[in-house]
Amino acid sequence: MTRTRPAAFAALLSIFAMTVPAGATDLPDLAGREIVIASENTYPPLQFIDPATGDAAGWEYDAVAEIAKRLNAAVVYENLSWDAMIPAVAAGEYDLAMNGITIKPERAEQVDFSAPYMRSEMYMLVRADEDRFSDPESFAANPDFLAGAQPGTTPFYVTVYDVLDGDEANPRIKLFETFATAAQALRAGDVDLVLTDSTGGKGYVNANPDTFKLIGDPMGSEDFGFIFPKGSDLVEPFNAAIASMRADGTLDALNTKWFYEYNAAQ
Repeated sequence: MTRTRPAAFAALLSIFAMTVPAGATDLPDLAGREIVIASENTYPPLQFIDPATGDAAGWEYDAVAEIAKRLNAAVVYENLSWDAMIPAVAAGEYDLAMNGITIKPERAEQVDFSAPYMRSEMYMLVRADEDRFSDPESFAANPDFLAGAQPGTTPFYVTVYDVLDGDEANPRIKLFETFATAAQALRAGDVDLVLTDSTGGKGYVNANPDTFKLIGDPMGSEDFGFIFPKGSDLVEPFNAAIASMRADGTLDALNTKWFYEYNAAQ
């Protein structure tokens, strides 16, 4: 895995230092400023295409709509693949991106993160009838079991280093461009395991309860944040809005809506 350097630690710690007192009401006014946002729409329930309406929807869309309302801003969305997202934001092609992006020191060297808006834990996503293994050790013990992952993502590295043997070229890891295609390969039986954070995993299980399930104990935790070009003047306003939404219960309400009440199968 990438060795973390002291400068990266300092950059990451600065993210958590940018806070606003709970209950703050004097938020910045962006005077109708247009904000162009990149998203992939393959990560339910954070962002996805709602099968009932055909429209983009999810936790992040609701959160950003509320942030834009509180900051007096207008948002425009553009679809972008995950592998192009961080480089494109780093190059200033978008004002920010959202995709359940894990706050990591090496990424904080390329882009600026917002304060965390959500914490999630890593789980093993398997087919609903899986009974051959129940934890990383029993999966790793059988050389016939295959795992699906997106290269360069947190689940990929956890699969490599915490489940298998630390070899990033291990042939037991099958690479896919999106989480959705990895999940489809799992559904079809082409792979036996896809690691996912509890956020995305709950979304897939909720939408397909007869197809998928989460097994085993959580394998560590991760914080999600929005990403911005380095030095963006939008970071502090977004942090202020996130803090106000946490203080008044809006983030909790979104969690209830998308993780407990929403049922894509309907």
